[in-house]
Amino acid sequence: MKAVAVNSFNTLPLVMDLPEPAVKEGSIKIKLAAAGLNPFDWKMTDGIMKDDMAHVFPLIMGVDGAGVVTEIGAGVTRFKVGDKIYGQMLHEPVGEGSYAEYVVVPETKVLAIAPETISLAEAAAAPTAGMTGLQLLTKAGLQSGQSVLLIGATGGVGSFTIQLANAKGIRVIATVSSPAAAERMIALGAAATVNYKESSIEEQVHNLYPDGVDVLIDLVSNKEDFHKMTTLVKPEGTVLTTQFVADKETLKAQYLHGGNFETKGSPASLDELRKAIDTGEIKIPIERKISLEQAPAAIAESRERKSRGKTIILIEAEG
Repeated sequence: MKAVAVNSFNTLPLVMDLPEPAVKEGSIKIKLAAAGLNPFDWKMTDGIMKDDMAHVFPLIMGVDGAGVVTEIGAGVTRFKVGDKIYGQMLHEPVGEGSYAEYVVVPETKVLAIAPETISLAEAAAAPTAGMTGLQLLTKAGLQSGQSVLLIGATGGVGSFTIQLANAKGIRVIATVSSPAAAERMIALGAAATVNYKESSIEEQVHNLYPDGVDVLIDLVSNKEDFHKMTTLVKPEGTVLTTQFVADKETLKAQYLHGGNFETKGSPASLDELRKAIDTGEIKIPIERKISLEQAPAAIAESRERKSRGKTIILIEAEG
């Protein structure tokens, strides 16, 4: 089968012809329609998890994916042959990922029945970014009418977070770098945008919310920039960063709650996400669709933070 893989840590991904995986006890075999590209995919090939989980080489990349169950192993009860499913394919050993025509995954992993109102290709874009958006808003404890400053709004996670927040009546102030990006964020449901290329974020947000915003969600900043942004939040407000740059003592001194945030994928979270998609709360913000052959170049772009929205890798032709 065709797959995108690396031969060792810190090497360039290549399109390879690899053996099709065999189904195992307690696992399901999935014929993938598409895979979603996330920065975590290339971080894995840099060895981010090498001390925590066993790896296998050639290491097939990819976590997010969607497809059809073609075979089930002994003892499987959650899924049956023919089920359309989506989720995170990550399991041990790392290296049996979603950038491939087939994947075998233990049924206990972060998998669920796919949304009915969108294609499997679109569903592949949703798991990690969608669950992150859902869980960020839950952790922030935002209520209807409250405000959130979203730093890094134009990427995949930001695009989901804006829509989910808007559906709950939460006002999102999204950071952008161009008028075109601002239009896109407003179309997704942002209440306002601040273009950091025109003037400082602090100045613009202070003009909009002189008393401060209720919550800060920062998806991209380094430690220094994140702590600058925290000054825009009301005392007793909440600040969250997905970049693990928060200093708890500094936040405590500012009377702020929150800190570092990590997504915890689960089938229940995928079920909640499916409902939000099927009821029309969310439209999948796909920026582009590419082939497996184009994936290595797209991964290089992701490393340079040049991508916007979601990129999906089409493994099976849409039809």
